[in-house]
Amino acid sequence: MTTVDMLADELIDVFTDEDPLLASMYGIRKADHSMRDLSEDAESAVRARAVDIMTRAQALDDAALPAIDRITKGTVEELALTVCHRIDSRAVEYTVTDFFVAPVARALYFVPRVTVNDEAQAEAYVARLAQFRHYLATAARRHVDGTGAGRPPVARLLDSAVAQVDRVLDTGADDPLLRPLRQGGMEKYAEQGRQLLESEIRPGLAAYREVLGRIAPQARPDSRPGLCWITGGESIYAGLVRVHTDADRPPEELHQIGEDLVAKIHAEIARSGQEVFGTSDIVAIFHRLRFDKKLRWRDGNEILDAGRIAVTKAESLAPDWFTVIPDRRCAVEAVPPEQDAAIPSGMYLTSSPDGKRPGTYFTNITRPTERFRYFAEVLAFHEAVPGHHFQVTRAQGLSHLPMLRRLPLSTAYVEGWALYTERLADEMGLYSDELSRMGMLVSDVLRAVRLVVDTGLHAKGWTRAEAVEYVRTNTALPDIEVEAEVNRFIGYPGQALAYMVGRLEINRIRAAAQHSLGDRFDIRTFHDTVLREGALPLAVLADVVTDWMKNA
Repeated sequence: MTTVDMLADELIDVFTDEDPLLASMYGIRKADHSMRDLSEDAESAVRARAVDIMTRAQALDDAALPAIDRITKGTVEELALTVCHRIDSRAVEYTVTDFFVAPVARALYFVPRVTVNDEAQAEAYVARLAQFRHYLATAARRHVDGTGAGRPPVARLLDSAVAQVDRVLDTGADDPLLRPLRQGGMEKYAEQGRQLLESEIRPGLAAYREVLGRIAPQARPDSRPGLCWITGGESIYAGLVRVHTDADRPPEELHQIGEDLVAKIHAEIARSGQEVFGTSDIVAIFHRLRFDKKLRWRDGNEILDAGRIAVTKAESLAPDWFTVIPDRRCAVEAVPPEQDAAIPSGMYLTSSPDGKRPGTYFTNITRPTERFRYFAEVLAFHEAVPGHHFQVTRAQGLSHLPMLRRLPLSTAYVEGWALYTERLADEMGLYSDELSRMGMLVSDVLRAVRLVVDTGLHAKGWTRAEAVEYVRTNTALPDIEVEAEVNRFIGYPGQALAYMVGRLEINRIRAAAQHSLGDRFDIRTFHDTVLREGALPLAVLADVVTDWMKNA
């Protein structure tokens, strides 16, 4: 093993300690017994380890390294810096919501999704449950400390977290936390889990809820939801922009890029609207998309069927555009009922390395008559094929690379690729009609809107009402989606930037390759180059494609 590979493995250990739940989802089974230590001392220790790894990587001479190690070195440096910025954001203090970025919502979401295949894993699972109450208590202390230091949570999102805890406390014997242990041969562990649930976890959740009630009067109102309203908010947001875009981008610049893109995509929507609805008026087009009941679903099964059909079609055409097709097909399932309020339309959950949990595109089928048909295809292409499923599954199979490069740890790369594939699907001829293609355009403008609204909230001091109005005016989202989107921007600062920033960079890299190679440019080989080295920070990806161009 090379020095660079050892540094990469050390950084995986750092990630594992920073977020054991996510590590378990990625198949790092040594983390299965652990809950994250949310204390400030523990975070400082993790940060120090990341700095040490980054410093040792920077000391290595690029010129003396083979190409594979140069890529790993650059990835180590970028991702170690990301750890530092994440910890410096002190997000555990003020992130209180029902979305799985908050510490408690994260535990409630991820813990029951860990696969249990044998007694050793069952013992680890029970050990994790035994730490749940301490985890909750530490989260509560950090919320109280953060509120006292001028970093309180947002009132509206705090209320949603309280409602989520109440739902969990009301689940009774069907609590999802026991789900992995409800199988033959696990009765002993299931009983241990049940006892912990009654004696530790539920009392811990009740105590956590009581703390949320105590800090609620100090929570930020809808008039001050952004990071710019908390102590140190400007530097915190700058760090999170770096985390989610792989670059130091001024919020003002991103805000302007977003506004320019909104205008450009509106022009495309106007042309499509003329074809579909006989009008190029944006207001009229958006009104039709929102309120025409013929464009809505009748029931949840229709939504599921549409997702499965779109994925199957994309799989059939993929060989013309990709040199490597994942062996594992993408499953399509409904968002679990306990999570439907926190997931607007859909999401992708990576497969477990043992194959027991397949890579899955979850689509939200609740309140189907309020959801729209034209979003079905673009969402499936983004979340499943050729989007996240191709990207994540391909990376998982690169066993010759360090694990650090096989995990989706660069948000801008991961989400940029998925957004890139929405337009790629148009090139592939995947959209079944112009209405579905319009779904691609209105989905695209949402990502441009995200640049404007995220920076508006967290850098410019927008109110929640201003954010809601901007999204409502410039997108075709129904109100059910607008509210959820804005809540996500507020609760997950910076993440919304990753999509368009990543897509624009992949587009730039592709255009440069096409210009350089001319007739020698091959789209299948280009896509293989983008995917074959794992999930790379954008600057590292650009170097990889440049090297490919030189040798093509």
